[in-house]
Amino acid sequence: MPAYGPAFYFDLFSPEAYLAAERVIEVLPVSAEWIPVSAGALPGSDTLEGWRCETDREAYFDRIARIAERRRLQPLRWPQPFPFDSAFAMRAATYAKQIGRTVPFALAAFRQAFAGGRDLGVTDNVLIAAAACEMHPNAVVKGAGLQSIAKRLEEATALAARRGVRDVPAVWLASGDVFDGDEALERAAAALRA
Repeated sequence: MPAYGPAFYFDLFSPEAYLAAERVIEVLPVSAEWIPVSAGALPGSDTLEGWRCETDREAYFDRIARIAERRRLQPLRWPQPFPFDSAFAMRAATYAKQIGRTVPFALAAFRQAFAGGRDLGVTDNVLIAAAACEMHPNAVVKGAGLQSIAKRLEEATALAARRGVRDVPAVWLASGDVFDGDEALERAAAALRA
């Protein structure tokens, strides 16, 4: 049976995944494979589509902003609308994975969304992120439109679910352990060092 390293699962619509993506390389003691998934298709995922009231929504925004500040990230700028439809962005991320550009594309896209306040449901905003990591816009549009790319994203999501991933961000270890949420990286790092 082949050995597998850790996997970092993300969806570009998730501000928590953005907070983790900014730190995953420095926190984990070994390299992780970055894997785009459709978080809404994971069992148990909280896709942020509804809050009980405006107070809950504001409390969520404040909590994420405090975490970003504590981690010395750029101040958050929330895209409007939020949450946005990440379907095209996630197919673009899957295409980026196919050509070996997952990490730079994901970081550029996350920063467009949560540091730049741009809606990744808008194709041009995704293409700006792609251009930032030297991916040609025409290639991204074509690649993200391929049925094979959509199938890869679906397969990655299904594998994540079989591995026990319920939400993003998540880190899966070859031991079968899954860590998700804000402290996922620290808990995964501790497990890897044990």
